[in-house]
Amino acid sequence: QVQLVESGGGLVQAGGSLRLSCAASGSIFSINAMGWYRQAPGKQRELVATITSGGSTMYANSVKGRFTISRDNAKNTVYQQMNSLKPEDTAVYYCQVVVTTSPYTQNNYWGQGTQVTVSS
Repeated sequence: QVQLVESGGGLVQAGGSLRLSCAASGSIFSINAMGWYRQAPGKQRELVATITSGGSTMYANSVKGRFTISRDNAKNTVYQQMNSLKPEDTAVYYCQVVVTTSPYTQNNYWGQGTQVTVSS
């Protein structure tokens, strides 16, 4: 079994910054892609950013230039630095990690979610 623990959410004023973390632990053979999603009230969950095992990144247009995703493979942790936050960034943020738990078994795992609230 694999567990993901998120941290770093909170309340911040518009223009402020937050850094999210998501640490994976458990029966991990290797970690492949890692990413962040968010879900605002009344809206569908949307992709925010992803990072491959090789370090290639992809961002939603709405966060390009403001958010930065990174990972520490030694710590099985993915981060998201969020700068110049806007009220429309308010959402519950979830990390997703693609984990290989054995040579032939790969699954997606989700964090518990962390609330980010940006006040105007």
